[in-house]
Amino acid sequence: MSTTGIGTFTIRPLDPLKDAELLHSWVTHPKAAYWMMQDAKLPDVEREYMRIAAHEHHHAYLGLYEGRPAFLMEKYDPRYVELTGLYDPAPGDVGMHFLVAPTDRPIHGFTRAVITAVMDELFADPRTRRVVVEPDVSNKAVHALNEAVGFVPVREIDKPEKRALLSFCTRDQFLAARGVAV
Repeated sequence: MSTTGIGTFTIRPLDPLKDAELLHSWVTHPKAAYWMMQDAKLPDVEREYMRIAAHEHHHAYLGLYEGRPAFLMEKYDPRYVELTGLYDPAPGDVGMHFLVAPTDRPIHGFTRAVITAVMDELFADPRTRRVVVEPDVSNKAVHALNEAVGFVPVREIDKPEKRALLSFCTRDQFLAARGVAV
């Protein structure tokens, strides 16, 4: 659980079948273009999240805001998923993706509160030493958001589906970005 100035966030494991319809509406929304599932059908979303649920090194979670579904979070071990062979992982590296649900009633600061809750969740595990992200190089909004919570861009990398900006955030960088003395 993470409490921010705008409310309380909780995170629970994703149920690939029960949550698929909700996720389908999120990942096919125009605002989710960087998620690369715009043309996905419901069975495609079910299959993708069943695949993740069965994977030893990739996990999906549903984020709740004040008890209501509000975002999707994935964490993965970059030694085996997403970044295999694209950089030299360090002990304690954890990869992360997040997607905020589309809404008709935006709340100022919501997306930053979501990424903060995600980072709180990841760093709650004492084994996590550094969070790794690889957003599309053209996704300037997420780059700014990542930097606001402590991520430092390292370099561009070529993934099969995109050109990505590899960025890292240590626990100390995250705490410093939050104004917590380290």
